[in-house]
Parts: sequence; structure tokens; C-alpha cells
Amino acid sequence: MCGIIAIVGDDIDPERVKKPLDMLQHRGPDAEGTKSFRSNKCVLGHRRLKIIDLSDIGNQPMTDPSGRYWIVFNGEIYNYLELRDQLSDHFDFRTHTDTEVLLAAWLAWGEDSLDQMIGMFAFAIWDERNQTLFAARDRFGVKPLYYAKHSDGSLILASEIKSLHKAGIIRKPDEETWATYLTDGLYDYSEHTFWEGVKQLRGGHVLNWSKDGIEIRCWYDLGRDAGKEIDDRPFEIVKKEYLELLKDTIRLRFRSDVPIGINLSGGLDSSSLLALIQDVHGDDNDVTAFTFTTGDDRYDELPWVSRMVEKTCHPLIESRLSSEEVPKLAESVQRHQDEPFGGLPTLAYAKLFETARSNGITVLLDGQGIDEQLAGYDYYKKVLTANDSVQTNLPKQSSSPTIQGIKKSPVRPNCLHPEFRKCSRVVKFSQPFIEPLRNLQYRDTRYTKIPRALRFNDRVSMRSSIELREPFLDHRLFEHGFKQRSCWKIKEDKCKWLLRDVIRPLIPDQINEAPKRPLQTPQREWLKGPLKKWSSEKIEDALGAYDTSWLNADAVWKEWKCYCSENIDNSFYIWQWITMGLMAKL
Repeated sequence: MCGIIAIVGDDIDPERVKKPLDMLQHRGPDAEGTKSFRSNKCVLGHRRLKIIDLSDIGNQPMTDPSGRYWIVFNGEIYNYLELRDQLSDHFDFRTHTDTEVLLAAWLAWGEDSLDQMIGMFAFAIWDERNQTLFAARDRFGVKPLYYAKHSDGSLILASEIKSLHKAGIIRKPDEETWATYLTDGLYDYSEHTFWEGVKQLRGGHVLNWSKDGIEIRCWYDLGRDAGKEIDDRPFEIVKKEYLELLKDTIRLRFRSDVPIGINLSGGLDSSSLLALIQDVHGDDNDVTAFTFTTGDDRYDELPWVSRMVEKTCHPLIESRLSSEEVPKLAESVQRHQDEPFGGLPTLAYAKLFETARSNGITVLLDGQGIDEQLAGYDYYKKVLTANDSVQTNLPKQSSSPTIQGIKKSPVRPNCLHPEFRKCSRVVKFSQPFIEPLRNLQYRDTRYTKIPRALRFNDRVSMRSSIELREPFLDHRLFEHGFKQRSCWKIKEDKCKWLLRDVIRPLIPDQINEAPKRPLQTPQREWLKGPLKKWSSEKIEDALGAYDTSWLNADAVWKEWKCYCSENIDNSFYIWQWITMGLMAKL
């Protein structure tokens, strides 16, 4: 797990990469490397977090034996040992890293090598002979990659936006993105970011740069590559294959030369992950579980977590977030996010990753991805019909929220100046499937829930130099679950029914039978309670920075007063304004 940067163009000064690379130190505290070329067309930079092959020979930038191709890579190729065996007759391996395997695969198969990868990745490969750069991002976008064109004509790619700004990209808010976020609550749904001129290479896309310009193409799309046909095989065959895929994705993600832990909530997904770890690796595995709490029994899941670790006998370390920690922690997390993030749950995760790192853990496993794969959110039930084929279009956004647990609109567009609201983009999500359920799952996977959750989690884990692995986002497993019949995803009014049936022998019934619970903290209560003064100050900061053209101050303060005095179950719009205040002071 690392941080990467590449600058390509004419007469590139090798020193240009140094300060932007310093901004990525937290992503790779173990080693730093740069490489410039005689052609002055490219300079590469890399910060390394050592996970596989801890020797210095695994440092980057890394080259092939000919010295023609150079790679900087962020991520993990979990099936690198199998690929290495396939390539050993054609490539002279000098390290035991997955980086070298990735480079060898690309040299052997070109872009087709991406289809062979099981993993998370963002990488760039410079061809010194042809003076071209190739960059790619994994299928779901687990690892980040941003790019921007400098005023001097050069192209800059980096793992985080702050590096692009340090490299000379003007730091100016993108009004369309902000207006869309504040009007509709949508973000991370496209290549656009909250910063003008800065784009993300979306998950499943590649970028080619040459003297002729930039080409960006999609190499993986769940709506295309998962197949349009529903799996109509007998359930016992489907169930057996799903369980084997679950076990295999766990096996692969235990390839590491450093200690591994697990992020454990009291829900079905992470409990299933821990149960599978024990099933695959036996009772003697030394995985430590970490969970966060806030001291509020209405939200803390410690009772369910305790039941799970009592069954598996894994050690458990609790990370407690207090309201007193929020102001300072929020500022730190905001600096690492570069863009708006999801509120106090992200801060609780930040504290958890700090705790894991202080206990000697470098890799954590997480349960992200099952809800989108097997229709785990309650609102998925609303699109089902008797034969699941009558409805062909997604319901309106108001009836299929992008935020679990919020029934009404999460935003307050009435607090925006009318001219600013007009800047918002009209966002339409593609619907490649006949079934409304799969279209809704596809929306959440490609445009809404998965992209922003992965961004939050990557930044907050790398803030503590922790590699976060997402076993349930193994594309083989995801595609298998995604193409199942709706009745095996939602049955007897229970979501994720296939997983519940598969995992039933391995986890307590109280966890298996429990309904979906949104990951929650006392955010609603804290913002108008112990954090009321701080919240007001951040809103004031937001108004001071944006009220002349974005926010209507009178309307904002009216909504804030109403929020503080009434029992409102939605604090999303309050956090939007707090985020604006946090970002205004960076």
C-alpha cells in the first residue's frame, strides 16, 4: 500500500515531484523513491508501505530487466503467486513482490493483464522508448488515482488531490460539484471532484498519455462484465460456489508479511468475515478484532461484537470515540480527505485505525461490499414486484435514498442562493439491466455508496498508514452474488438471504437474524448537544467563506435553530455545512 505520483510533459524538472511526494508520506512511511529520465518527459515518485517482500529490493519506482518500462504501484495483487507461476518462463523475477508480477503481466499481456488481476490497484507505467504513460485503476476503485493538466501543458497524476495542488494545480472549488452536493446530496458519482480542474480516474478505467494527447477508456463495468443473464442454476449449486468463493477471497487476502487484523462491527457482514477467517485458517489464527464505540448504548454494537468474539475466541480491542475528541480529529481527517466526508462514523473509523496501528497492526480486513452485492439495504425491498420484471426504471431518488436510514430528503436546497442552485448538474444513472433491483444495486455500486465509502475508508486508513483490504469486493464473488435471482437476495423480508443461509452454521443466530442496522454514532445528538458550540462555529466559518454567492445565511441559521430545538432524524445537511467550514479553514 503506497502513494504514487507521475508528471509527464516537456522538460519536466525532476525536482517537481519532491514536494507533492512529501504530501503522501502517510501513505508510505517505509521508503521513498523517485525516477527521472534523460528525455525529460517523465518523472515518477513513490512512497512505500511495506506489506509483501519487506526488503529494500521491493522499493519503487521499479523497472523490468531491460530498463525500458518503469512502474509506480499502489495496492495489492492478491493472486500474484499464481500469476508469477504463469509468467516465470518469460520473465526474470528479481524480487518476491506483487509489483514486479504486475509489471511482468503487463509486459506479457498488455491491457488484457487487468482481467487477470484479483486485487485493488492504481498504477502508472512509463515506456521510455515510446515515451508513453499507461495508468489504470481497479474495477471498483478501491485505490485512488487523480489527474490534472498543469498550465504548462504537463499532466500530473497522484494518489491524493493535495499532491496535485502542491504540484502547482490551482486550488479552486468546483462550483458545479459543490452545487450538486448541496442540492441533491450526490458526490463521488463521476470523474468530477470538488476541485476545479482535478478529476479522478474512475474505477475500472485506464488512461493513456502520449505526445498526441490523453485517452481515457473503461476497461471494466459491472453492468457489462457481470453479464445480463440471471443465474438460473439450482440453489444448492449456487450456494456451494458462493461459499467456496468466500473462502478463497479470505485465503488470498491473508497473503502478507505483516500482521493482519479485522474491523468488526456487530453486523452480519463483518461477523461473517470473522467467522470465515476462523473457518479458513482454524482456531489458532492470531487475528485481532477492533471495534469502535461511543459510550451510547443506543448506537454501540459491543453486545453483538462480544457475542461474536466469544464464539470465535479472537482477542478484541475497543476504540472509544468521545465528543471531546471530535473537533481536533475532524480537522485532521478533513485534511486527509481533501473533499467532504461522511461525518462522525468516519471519525470513529479514524480512531479505530489509530488504535490498530498503535497495536502493531498494518493490515485490516473490512466487510464493505455485501450490501450492494446481495441487496442489503431496506429500500431495495421497495423495487420488488410479484415477478420482479414489471418495473423497468429506478424509482425517483426520494423513494430510493442514497443514504441508508434517512427517509426524507437529506439536504436543504432552500438554504442555497437560486443562482448557485442552477449550477448543479443533472445526474442520470445508467440502467443496464431489465430488473429494477439490479439497476438499483448497480447505481449504489458504480455511482453512489461504494465510491464514496471507498474514498472515506482509503483516506482515513492511510492517515494511520494502515492497508485496508475489502474481501467482499473480490470481483468474482461480487459478480456471482450480483447475478443471483432476487428471491435469493431478499427472502422472507430478510435482505442478503444467500449470505445468511451460507453463514448460518458459523455465527450466532442473534447476529444472523438481526435486521440491517445503519452504521451509526450519536452524531444527531452530539452536534446539537456537547458539540453545539463547535458546530455553530464551523457553520459560521462556512458562511464566512461562501455566503456571498452560495449559502443564504438567514435560511441556514433558521434550519440550524430548528434542528437544535426539534427531534429531527437527519443531520446530513448540518454536516454538509460543518464540512464546508472545515474545508474553508484548510
